[in-house]
Amino acid sequence: MKKRTRGQKIFTGFNYLLLGVFGFITFYPFWYVLVASLNTGRDFAKGGVYFLPREFTLQNYQMAFQDERIFTSLGISVSKTLLGTVISLLAVALLAYALSIKTLPGRTGITFFFFFTTLFSGGMIPYYMQLRTLGLTNSFWLYIWPAVYSFFNLVLMRSNFNSIPEELRESAHLDGAGDVRVLFQIYLPLSKPILATLALLIGVGHWNDWFTGAYYQSVQQLKPASTVLQQLLSEATANQTVKLGQETTLGSMTSYTSQSLQMAFVMILTMPIVAVYPFLQKYYVKGMMIGSVKG
Repeated sequence: MKKRTRGQKIFTGFNYLLLGVFGFITFYPFWYVLVASLNTGRDFAKGGVYFLPREFTLQNYQMAFQDERIFTSLGISVSKTLLGTVISLLAVALLAYALSIKTLPGRTGITFFFFFTTLFSGGMIPYYMQLRTLGLTNSFWLYIWPAVYSFFNLVLMRSNFNSIPEELRESAHLDGAGDVRVLFQIYLPLSKPILATLALLIGVGHWNDWFTGAYYQSVQQLKPASTVLQQLLSEATANQTVKLGQETTLGSMTSYTSQSLQMAFVMILTMPIVAVYPFLQKYYVKGMMIGSVKG
């Protein structure tokens, strides 16, 4: 093994230092919110709490989960995230597979059509009228069908399919396999990195989408966690003495405030995605590289 020069060692050390600084800058806001959510609100308001809770408490989370809307909305969020991700991946895979076949008639025109429709938007009012006409404004499917297709996801998936040798498909056809069998038994098993990447992108999009529930959903029981938490934060911010924002004293003589509750709400909304990401991270990086290099 070739011995590294002094300049190379200095350069490597500088890289580690720079990456460490950027890593700290990226991670610290998340850690700060976690510390604030585990600290009593009254003590946190005094300042000086940066790295560890000064007065540890779980009261912020206890009070957050006292609202029944939290559990109902979390169920809606989990359901729409899982179902929406699966349906979207299936739809994009079917479309990408068809467009990856070079002999498909009108392949270029179809691709341009899908791209052209991404350049324009009718606006909120026409979009709402369309959703109401389709009967989606009072339905759970409001979160599923409008978000099935994404041109960006289509490009990534098609680029990945284009990287698979076409001879595999042709040989499978010679053995009597149809396109559906080729897609599910050959293309998709070879596309795990891009599938994991798109699953993460789509899942995060579904989980964080509060706008749809706030402006297009009229049934309170069908509002997702992101929308409900946004409403609770607005209530706590606007009314410092409402039930979720006022100070109280329990057996341990610790109190919570609207600010500490906000931190707990943020952690409740963020932790599910944070817990899933480490399992998909290695596929995410590889999948994004496939989409950028092959596209």
